[in-house]
Amino acid sequence: MKKIILLILFSSFSVLGIAQQVTISGTVKDLETKKPIELSNIKEENSAKSINSDNKGNFKIEINQNSTNIKLIVEALGYETDTIQLQANKTDYTIFLKPETTNKLDEIVVTGTTRATLLRENPISIAPVSLKQIERTAESNIIDVLVKNVPGLNAVKTGPNISKPFIHGLGYNRVLTMYDGMRQEGQQYGDEHGIEIDDYTIEKAEVIKGPASLLYGSDAIAGVISLFPFIPKEGDGKLHGKYTNEYQTNNSLIGNGLRLSYSDKHFLFGLSGSYRMAKNYQNPIDGKVYLTNFNVKNFAALVGYKSKKGYTHLNFTLYDNRQGIPDGSRDSISRKFTKQIFEGDNDDILNRPIVSDKELKSYKIPDLSQHIQHYRAYLHSFYEIGKGDIDVLVGGQQNIRREFTHPTDPKQAGMYMRLNTLNYNVRYNAPRFSNIEISVGVNGMLQNNKNMDATDFPIPNYDLFDGGAYLYGKWKKEKWSISGGIRYDLRKVKWNDFYVGTNPTTGFEQQANANDEGANLQFENYNKNFNGISGSIGTTFQASKNISLKANIGRAYRAPNITEIGSNGLDPGAHIIYLGNRNFNPEFSLQEDIGISLKYRDFSGEVSIFNNNIQNYIYMSMVVDAQGNPVVDAQGNRTYKYEQSKAQLYGAEVSFSLHPEKLKGFRWDNSMSVIYGFNRASVFKGKGNEGEYLPLIPPMSINSGISKEIKPKSKYFTAIIPKFEMEYTATQNRFLGLNGTETRTSSYTLFNLGVTTEINYSKNKNIQFIVQANNLFDKAYQSHLNRLKYFEYYNTSSRGNSGIYNMGRNIVFKLIMPF
Repeated sequence: MKKIILLILFSSFSVLGIAQQVTISGTVKDLETKKPIELSNIKEENSAKSINSDNKGNFKIEINQNSTNIKLIVEALGYETDTIQLQANKTDYTIFLKPETTNKLDEIVVTGTTRATLLRENPISIAPVSLKQIERTAESNIIDVLVKNVPGLNAVKTGPNISKPFIHGLGYNRVLTMYDGMRQEGQQYGDEHGIEIDDYTIEKAEVIKGPASLLYGSDAIAGVISLFPFIPKEGDGKLHGKYTNEYQTNNSLIGNGLRLSYSDKHFLFGLSGSYRMAKNYQNPIDGKVYLTNFNVKNFAALVGYKSKKGYTHLNFTLYDNRQGIPDGSRDSISRKFTKQIFEGDNDDILNRPIVSDKELKSYKIPDLSQHIQHYRAYLHSFYEIGKGDIDVLVGGQQNIRREFTHPTDPKQAGMYMRLNTLNYNVRYNAPRFSNIEISVGVNGMLQNNKNMDATDFPIPNYDLFDGGAYLYGKWKKEKWSISGGIRYDLRKVKWNDFYVGTNPTTGFEQQANANDEGANLQFENYNKNFNGISGSIGTTFQASKNISLKANIGRAYRAPNITEIGSNGLDPGAHIIYLGNRNFNPEFSLQEDIGISLKYRDFSGEVSIFNNNIQNYIYMSMVVDAQGNPVVDAQGNRTYKYEQSKAQLYGAEVSFSLHPEKLKGFRWDNSMSVIYGFNRASVFKGKGNEGEYLPLIPPMSINSGISKEIKPKSKYFTAIIPKFEMEYTATQNRFLGLNGTETRTSSYTLFNLGVTTEINYSKNKNIQFIVQANNLFDKAYQSHLNRLKYFEYYNTSSRGNSGIYNMGRNIVFKLIMPF
């Protein structure tokens, strides 16, 4: 590995030159009014460095003098992004931006690669989601917001506050979540908790759909969710702020967020905090669903220094989430939810007491709940070095996960784990030469997990080292661009013998020593190395001004996660007994993607097709007894074991948008996504639902939305944007029915109606008021990726019960006020 890193570094530094820079100045103006646009963002294409125009629209930016084919990317809120081709010997420009004619930003710049680049020049499918799209989408969490805006992205849900992203039918540790360039590590293999990120601080997002191990290493085999928090950019030496208020009728969710920021020529800081609380959600079939209430608190701080050569940011975030742990138990006659008050053999799941209406309608989190805390601190620096630049991120995060599952001793955690992670990421972008860009980098993490004062131990204490080095290159000339690279990863996982015994006072299990009387070896010591080579090669061709083609083939790698190789016990929050396999090998995928993109004045569209073959695919299968009945404990907790096989997934995404220029402000957006997943083990060939289909594959979906931006002739109202949406999800007949792991899910159609109003209350400051009715007709439905669908099915003696339904009608009111 050392030889590979030295070779990569030598190959890139050999092209390092001495920078010769020139200053480009200019003014950014509104195309229609010819007025200057302040705080527009200007950056050189393929560079992460950017500057902002002042209050008169003026800007100055330094670029590499000897570079050829230089382009500037110019963006401003409320305007269409423009790309400016610089001319030889010209250093002063007047740039006119066209006001947006739609309510959706068609962003063309992405940072999901080693350098900022044009979206049409990237062979990998990357979907950007702008701040405006995030603010105008009324959902319960940031992952659900992205799902509404990105075809091919889905989420496995356990109530409104818990959403796990799935890309092309793959999720959990196969989708890597990034926060400001730092990988999110919070035991993401689990079902019963969401992403530990403040929903109100995210300024933009990118969804990389497809193998991304080349740049990110293990856990990016399906793709990457990149979330970018707000960073002050005003540069005017004044204090700015933003207040967000939200209310949702279905579960009485109340959300408040406040942000303060300051930046001048060199220094910047930001503070933000938010609090969201909700009662149990409801639907027409189940009424209020017990143990789905939650409250979430967040705090974030940023201090930074910037210069002409780059910046350094120091960031802190604190996340605190308390929420119920639903189990779905109900009274067999009244169908009302019941609650656990006894334990072990004393707990008769069929005769639990009924939950009172007061408890169902309360914000108070019950004793049987989970408490997730996540702390993050990191230093992120970017600086130009000669004609190249270097990006360095070093940080640490701690995830504390407690699940309280003992009604007779509410303060005793059933699960209590502390996960410490040290992240590192260094990337060097060498100077461009002969239309070639080269980047080298190393990234990875050090990790330690420790079980604290608990009674259930689904995974052992463990130590993990992860590291990888990569070489990435891009060649671009005229209409063609070719990009790709190679990477090597190494992961070391180890743990010692882990013994469990019985606490003589409480009767609960506890950690024990090998010599303790009655001690049982739950986890035998383990020490194993995983390694893998990843790579990709892709090309894009700009067939015309309006048509671009792309193709990519990528090999990705994923080491088995801890629960897959080490689990051996009850995860009380998931209500599942997991059985891992310590002999698993890493997953390797080979995915092919092709796509075509159309962008015309009156319409735009995109078609993409993918095929993914995975070696050593890991999946869960339910354990049953000799009669084919699920193996459960006294509380109805099911048992699943991990299996490994060959797999294939393929599918397509199609999107089409109609936005006639003559109908200013009108937009009709449509998208379709379809995914098929197959277990290619020979024993399951032709077995269909009895083993041939993979679990958690979303059915075909079609979404359509019509909106019209109306700009009234009023000094108070700047825009009124009504919107109507339809979401159709087909029946899922291709499910993993083996041993009752999954069941058929019926089709459903949902309708949403909303309006966004922008009210001008000061110079260049607009209040946004959003009203959105989701599931307008209160449709009773179940998503195939809804975990609650199965909770009642196995927790009662009746096999005919259909589990818990998704959320019913929900009217969302949101106020966003900058100041």
